[in-house]
Amino acid sequence: MPGTVSLQPTAIPIVDFACFGDGTSPEATDIGKQLVQACREIGFAYISNTGIPQAEVDSMFEWSRRFFSLPIETKLLAPHPEEGWKHRGYSGVGREQVSQMVFDPTQLAAIRKQTPDFKESFDIGRDNCPRISNVWLPEHVLPGFREAASTFQDTCRRFEFEKLLPALSLGLELPGGGEFLGKYHQEAENQLRLLHYPAAPAEVFARGEKGRVGAHTDYATGTILFQDDVGGLEVESPRGSGNFVVASPIPGTVVFNIGDFLMRWSNDTLKSTLHRVCAPPNDGKLGMIKERFSIPYFMSSDRDLLIDCLPGCWDEHRPKKYEPVTAGEYIDMRLDATYR
Repeated sequence: MPGTVSLQPTAIPIVDFACFGDGTSPEATDIGKQLVQACREIGFAYISNTGIPQAEVDSMFEWSRRFFSLPIETKLLAPHPEEGWKHRGYSGVGREQVSQMVFDPTQLAAIRKQTPDFKESFDIGRDNCPRISNVWLPEHVLPGFREAASTFQDTCRRFEFEKLLPALSLGLELPGGGEFLGKYHQEAENQLRLLHYPAAPAEVFARGEKGRVGAHTDYATGTILFQDDVGGLEVESPRGSGNFVVASPIPGTVVFNIGDFLMRWSNDTLKSTLHRVCAPPNDGKLGMIKERFSIPYFMSSDRDLLIDCLPGCWDEHRPKKYEPVTAGEYIDMRLDATYR
């Protein structure tokens, strides 16, 4: 993959949420300002003391391993629909190819002939969503999986709504204190994604025959990422430089990054930054690249609300850069460009 790589782990700040509480204290405001500063400068931050129990995170990773260890024909009992915007169910290796802001059908076809992303995934949303239904395995195939994944989705939602969105609102000094952004995220049409990057010989990565995920930005409000201990995530820093820093897993933290939609909404105040997943060093004498698991949670604003520039992010000296748009039309356009 192009771009130089730096091994500086301190390039991405750690924001400690231990004293955030209910979001009404001076300490909560200070945490919000720290988070927004990181999102202005880098677009990424580690967050510690989220309140999400580590045992619950570990359990979800174990469920993910159990799901992806099933035979391919079993996983395909819960297939991703043909429409790219229906982001639910199982997608096998090679089904998805990240494209960065490319929507022309001819250009997309050319991109999809390149090395596909060497990963498989399973996507869920809230069970009572009227627009997109979840696609589950039959319960007897993996008993307890549906309940565990739905519960973890709810856990991520609580952190988003009770701490993360309020912190961003406070840090941006939006009207109404910490409640502003939450008012635009009531429908909770979010996405929990289980990701598995299979092990493979190191030489196929070196020859470019396989890749994990190329450089891209995320689409929506933002992403919370849980990583295993294998690593591979790299973040462009400084933004636009072509230099990537390694975002090594730090125990007890999650990674948070701004999405394209929130960058647009904030008039480019907050930065949506290129990141990628590369193969880590091969596994000793075996010449193999280890398998990797990760769990991103993608946050989206209510799809039918017309979004204009956030208060305080524009003035006569810094005019609005973008026309108003709904989250729904923006996200669907990006998803349709991703799927084969």
